[in-house]
Amino acid sequence: MDTAPPPESAPPALCRLDEIPDGGATAVDAVLADGAESLILLRHGEQVHAYLNICPHAGRRLDYAPGKFLLKNGTLICAVHGATFNQADGLCIAGPCRGEHLRAVEVRVRHGAVRLPDDA
Repeated sequence: MDTAPPPESAPPALCRLDEIPDGGATAVDAVLADGAESLILLRHGEQVHAYLNICPHAGRRLDYAPGKFLLKNGTLICAVHGATFNQADGLCIAGPCRGEHLRAVEVRVRHGAVRLPDDA
């Protein structure tokens, strides 16, 4: 993790790393190249994986309440139809969209904050 202060041009933080429970998830809003999106941030220690908060099966949000996700044994489970995704790579391993992936979004942990890359 970087310790130098962020440059003036760095994108704003999506959230602080300590706002995501270790082994847990949260949802944040972000402006991407395609427009505003809800993202899932999944934390494992100092590492964060980010995906669009959209199930590839039905195009619905994955959270059962805003920012609340069903997590079990390294998987993320869609609250609507039960599709089960690996947290590490977004692959659907069970349910109606088996073999499809969540859409990954690149994020970086810098200075204790989760950020989009500088060129996003």
